[in-house]
Amino acid sequence: MAISSSAAQTAADMGVPDAGRVLRRASRLGWLGGLRSGKIIVGLCLLGVFVAAAIFGPLFDHTDPSALSAAQLQPPSAAHWLGTTQTGQDVFAELLNGSRVSLMVGFLSAAIATVLSLVVGLAAGYLGGVVDEVLSVLSNVFLVIPALPLLIVLAGYLPNKGSLSIAAVIAVTGWAWGARVLRAQTLSIRNRDYVEAARLTGESTLRIIFAEILPNEIAIIASGFLFTVIFAILTEAGLAFLGLANVSEWSWGTMLYWAQNGEALQVGAWWWFIPPGLCIALVGTALSLINFGIDEFINPRLRTAGVATKSAAKRLRRQAAAAGPPGGVTVGQTSRAAASSARMQVFTPVARRNRNERGSR
Repeated sequence: MAISSSAAQTAADMGVPDAGRVLRRASRLGWLGGLRSGKIIVGLCLLGVFVAAAIFGPLFDHTDPSALSAAQLQPPSAAHWLGTTQTGQDVFAELLNGSRVSLMVGFLSAAIATVLSLVVGLAAGYLGGVVDEVLSVLSNVFLVIPALPLLIVLAGYLPNKGSLSIAAVIAVTGWAWGARVLRAQTLSIRNRDYVEAARLTGESTLRIIFAEILPNEIAIIASGFLFTVIFAILTEAGLAFLGLANVSEWSWGTMLYWAQNGEALQVGAWWWFIPPGLCIALVGTALSLINFGIDEFINPRLRTAGVATKSAAKRLRRQAAAAGPPGGVTVGQTSRAAASSARMQVFTPVARRNRNERGSR
């Protein structure tokens, strides 16, 4: 968003020094205001705990999760923080090592699926014609096929059922919906004025796609990526619980598989199956909170106030009070006018974008 010189001059004339610099900085860093959302902060902190545990946990806890011992089905204690299994394996060690595989499968699957959806969605939306028809048919085929049966069939015939193979299978079956969303967004952007201007100036197709269209879809891509991570973690846990993954490789789904085989619920060993299930739920909650926070920031209908605008208005009020108003103008009038200028400069592009979208529809 660009801050006009007239708004900066208006604030400066009313006794606010460096008003243009304050407004320009608020506009340039306005997208960072979304990171101040309480949902995003809570989600990032919660997700950071699991990522740190997955990366550094096994480095500090050297217990072998596959080691057998005589302490069978022991409840949580000082020696075994989350108890033991029916074969004496330490549940806490299994949980730490399993977090690596579960998170790795989730983020790797999401990365592959996001790349595929980007290629298909951007190409179909911008190029149109035969390319759009072919890629749309391909996307529709993957959308109408039930995901879980397809995953079970593909995973069942894999020669290697390791985590990388499972991540690839999940990515192949999870890219289509993201491609459809990106295609629709690209169709609405490709005929806008700035894209037409870039096309008329002779810019290449790749530069128009990656420099003019893609930056306007970053928030949608991030939201789709987070949703795909949740889908991948849940899918990996489901496949492992069904025994279609490598059950000798520890993950949260593998822990649930062995807990079910060991009849943990029947014998009352709640510490065996609750921790992995709770970790899956908490990671899903963290990613959902981040997703909701991003959606509130990018969607004007959900956003209640501009965080960057509030911050800029406060700074302008403080500077106006320190500089003192010119004759005949009160401090309150100065600060209200400066705050109004900040709001108009931040929210006017949003309103203009909404009108363009309604017009295109």
